[in-house]
This record gives sequence, C-alpha cells and structure tokens, in this order.
Amino acid sequence: MIFGHDTESALQAAVALANSAVGSDTLTTVRELDAWYTEHRYTGRRDRDAAELASLRALRPVLRDLLTADREGAAGLVNTMLAEAHALPQLVRHDDQDWHLHAVSSDAPLATRVVVETAMAMTDVVRVDELSRLSLCADQGCRGIVLDLTRNRSRRYCSTACANRNAVAAYRARLGARRPSDGRSNRGA
Repeated sequence: MIFGHDTESALQAAVALANSAVGSDTLTTVRELDAWYTEHRYTGRRDRDAAELASLRALRPVLRDLLTADREGAAGLVNTMLAEAHALPQLVRHDDQDWHLHAVSSDAPLATRVVVETAMAMTDVVRVDELSRLSLCADQGCRGIVLDLTRNRSRRYCSTACANRNAVAAYRARLGARRPSDGRSNRGA
C-alpha cells in the first residue's frame, strides 16, 4: 500500500466520480449515484434526491481540476476546499474500518464530504510528492484520469476497456506490418 487505506479509497472514489463524465455519462440517476456510493463505501448522510445527484455531478470538473493539477496548484486547491468546508480533521472508527481521518461531520451533505475527503487524500499526495500517481489515460481518444497505485508505476489506462482497445490496435498494427503489401498472408510461404 502506497498511501493509507482512507487516502487510497478517497482517491479511487474521486477518480471514479471525475471519470463518470468522460465518454458516456455514467452518473445520470440517483440509482447510479447509489451504486457509486456503495462501491466506494461512503457512510453518513444520504438525501437520495435529484439535488444530491446534481451537486455530485457539479463536483466532477472540480475534482478533475484537482486531480490533474501540478503540485503547487493542487496545494492551493486543497487549501481552498478545506477552508470553504470548514474542515476539522478528527480520527474516527466505524463499521469495519480502523482509525482514519474524517474532517467534516457525517451529517454534512455528501458533496461536502466528497470534496473534503478528496482534499484530505490529496494532502498526502502533495506532501509526499506523488502526483505522478495521477495522470491522463494513454488512450488518445480518452480523457479519463488514471490513478496508479501499482508498485512499478505501470498503469497507463483509466479502464480495462481503454487498455483492451489499445492492445487490440497494437496487435492489428503488428499483424499489418507482417503482411506483404499485396495483401496476401505470409502463411505457407
């Protein structure tokens, strides 16, 4: 583990939320928001209404800006986000999770909690100068954000779909390079 569990979880949730606006929008209903909430194990207040969905959809460009900023820019955005949310970090333990940081109360709106948890996670990323763990997808047609938590920093694509699409394209390019220019196969030659 590169970062603490809460930091990695918050970064994964923020990347998934920001990437939900890339390509076909995957956050258009309260049901889709419920799935994101459950997948990323958020706790606390849930309004489960159109206003909550709209507030999280509005966060996506803000999170994208934070997750793709350089170190100075990220530090400034983190400070602004934490100040605007009146964040007050505290150690908490709940459900099956050991001690970790929360910086706003569990009854704060979900969008506020997402902003603060992402900002707190980015404090760790900035402090240890690991912004290279965040990048844009290597797929030329994709604008997704990649969170690379691998030891060897080998993750290049935001999703399996992008990785597979590029692997198939590379295979076809290699296959095409092996064929003679008249279009016939090399088989049996």
